[in-house]
Amino acid sequence: MTATEPWMIDELAHAGPEHLDPAFVAGFDRKQGHPDPAPDIEALRRHGVGRDATVVDLGAGTGRFALAAAREFTRVVAVDVSPAMLDHLRARAGREGAANPECVRAGFLTYEHTGPPADAVHTRHALHQLPDFFKALALDRIARTLRPGGVLRLRDLVFDFRPHEAGEVLEAWMAGAAGDPALGYTRRDYAEHLRTEYSTFRWLLEPMLETAGFEIVEAEYEGRLFGAYTCVRRPLTGGATPKEAG
Repeated sequence: MTATEPWMIDELAHAGPEHLDPAFVAGFDRKQGHPDPAPDIEALRRHGVGRDATVVDLGAGTGRFALAAAREFTRVVAVDVSPAMLDHLRARAGREGAANPECVRAGFLTYEHTGPPADAVHTRHALHQLPDFFKALALDRIARTLRPGGVLRLRDLVFDFRPHEAGEVLEAWMAGAAGDPALGYTRRDYAEHLRTEYSTFRWLLEPMLETAGFEIVEAEYEGRLFGAYTCVRRPLTGGATPKEAG
C-alpha cells in the first residue's frame, strides 16, 4: 500500500488518526447518521450499471454502501486505507450474513484494480482527505479504472459558495452541529475539519472531474455544503486502456 514516487503523500496519515481507532470506528455510523446507500445504488442503476457489474467502493469505511452493493452487484471491491475500518467491515458482513465484498487495504492513489475495468466507482466523504492536486490525480486514476461509459458516484463535503460568503455559510452550518460527539459531529469537529482536511469549492471540483474525463450528468447539493455527483466516463485519450493506466 505504498506510493511509488517520493513526492506522493501518505494517505493513511491524511485519513485522520480517529479512523485508525477501533473504538471510534465502532461508533462511526452513529456519528455519520446511518446514511442510506439506496439512493447511490439507484443512481448507478439509473445510468446503466446492471446486476453483473463490478463496483469499486473507494474509502469504504464501515461498509454501509459496500455491503448493500454486494447484494445487488456481482463483484464489489471495498477499498480503505484503515485496517480498523476493514476489520469492522468484515465483522459486520459476518454478523449480517451478507455477501462478502473483496476487501483491499489501499487508497485513492494506491489502489490497483485487477480484472476487467470496473463498471462503477462509489466514494462517499473520503476524497476531501486529499489536497486538490492529489484529488485531481485520484480522479484521473478513477477514470482509468472504469470502462468507457462507467459511472462514478461521488458524495462529499463540497463548498457551493464564493469565498466572501464563507463566514456566513459556515456559521449557519456550525449552528446546527450536534451537542454530543457520540451522536453526531460537533462544532469543534466541523472546525477541525476545515482546518485540517481538504474540502474544496464546487467551482474547483467540477473542472477536475471534467479534466479527468467525466461528464457530470447529475449534481445535487444540500445546504450549499454537501454535493452528490453522478458522472459518466468518456473514452480515454492517449491510447491507454484502463487496465494499462490503472
